Amino acid sequence: MKKLILSVFVAAFAFTFQSCRESTGEKTEEAIEAIGEDIEDNVEHAGEKIEEGADKVKEEVDEEIHETDDVNGEEANDDL
Repeated sequence: MKKLILSVFVAAFAFTFQSCRESTGEKTEEAIEAIGEDIEDNVEHAGEKIEEGADKVKEEVDEEIHETDDVNGEEANDDL
């Protein structure tokens, strides 16, 4: 009788342990997917900011080349 009870206990423990492993695995997978999505969103946002900065630099360089940059809030070519 003791062996039967012990066998049932071991089987129940093994089943419980397996269920916990599966749910832990699922939670880990979900967490990894969420991290991946966060990384993707942050990389996209960073790319947008870099692009905005590059556009601003291009604009400033074009103004310097064509001497149309703002000097104290006024256009440099106003005197011409």
